[in-house]
Amino acid sequence: MFDYLVRNAMLPGSTSPVDIAIDEGRFVAIESVITGDAHNELDVQGCLVTPPFVDCHFHLDAALSLGVPRYNQSGTLLEGIQIWSELKPDLTAEAVKERALKLLQWSIAKGTLAIRTHVDVTDPSLLAVDVLLEVREEMKEWVDIQLVAFPQDGVLRTEGGKDLLLRALDKGVDVVGGIPHFERTMSKGSESISWLLSIAESRGLLVDMHCDETDDPMSRHIEHLTFETERLGLGGRVAASHLTSMHSMDNYYVSKLLPLMAEAGIQAICNPLINIHLQGRHDNYPKRRGLTRVPELLEAGVNVAFGHDCVMDPWYPMGSHDMLEVAHMGAHCLQMMGASQAHTLVEMVTSRSAGVLNLDGYGISVGNQADFVVLQAVNEMEALRLKPARLFVFRKGQIIASTPHVESTLHLDGVRSKVSFQQGDPG
Repeated sequence: MFDYLVRNAMLPGSTSPVDIAIDEGRFVAIESVITGDAHNELDVQGCLVTPPFVDCHFHLDAALSLGVPRYNQSGTLLEGIQIWSELKPDLTAEAVKERALKLLQWSIAKGTLAIRTHVDVTDPSLLAVDVLLEVREEMKEWVDIQLVAFPQDGVLRTEGGKDLLLRALDKGVDVVGGIPHFERTMSKGSESISWLLSIAESRGLLVDMHCDETDDPMSRHIEHLTFETERLGLGGRVAASHLTSMHSMDNYYVSKLLPLMAEAGIQAICNPLINIHLQGRHDNYPKRRGLTRVPELLEAGVNVAFGHDCVMDPWYPMGSHDMLEVAHMGAHCLQMMGASQAHTLVEMVTSRSAGVLNLDGYGISVGNQADFVVLQAVNEMEALRLKPARLFVFRKGQIIASTPHVESTLHLDGVRSKVSFQQGDPG
């Protein structure tokens, strides 16, 4: 007898429903029809069932700090960084932890069960590092959390920055981070990349670097990051986040850069919500979008994933940690609304993001841990269009979040009708 039997589930990219059997927290069978009994049976009636959403780029230490100590009036990246520097001296462990735990409740409700979060390691107290290490441990039953040692103010630009980053790694932070374009000069940015990747190589760690988050087409740290990745044999272990300068680079240069990135095994992370908001701030008109070249990177063979980046903090005043909202924005800003592109967009907040995190046993496949989300949608395009209710969120074969079916009732000329905004609504 199975622990759970989920019937009539539509999997991403499929055209016919399947049954999913779960036992002892793992997928044990996925077939068109499964005969047998189960302690629990759930008929999802043709709803889309996806792996849990993965946010491969987030800042949990700053989440929900909007308005503390003040609001970002200009909406710019640099004012956000200034506000965060004003906030850091007054941070308390209690406040950081309370905000982080509240945000993670939102994450679970939205089906986001794996998160890579950058944590600022330029604060000499490393307070946020200690707090998020606690949060990672306390929440591991429900959410997989990876921590990135992120030198927000620049690892070389910060007094004692190298030592602080090494101390964070010694405490148990998982990933080496960096921000070369925020170092004082281009050469210092390159120097920081070489040092950071040497640390990752010597410790056997992954790398995730804020890289070229600027509109300056001459910010080309991605080239040096690619070179060092290949030189040190770190292919598949290095992610370049943002890459917004690529939007403005010369096309010939990019045509040379893309195959080098693919050859080195660099992975790219685009953050559509934040970068459509922050980039192009020095432009009058025409105004650049400032997102990296996602379709071109994909075509070149580079794994590309989407991150949420921020929720209600000095850089971004909106958000609920809904990764389908991220993919929805990406579909618009990157002009990726072709019928076949819906599948890729969903991959960029599920399996492609899981690839960035190097997650083991991820996905709806026999033998894997039974983590998945049931959406109030019948296919991927509908999921992107509606950003629908997460009817059920499963972790290790058990429901950890649920939302009632969402629909509106119309009262027109005394006749009631139901509307859920799905194509199959009666008209």
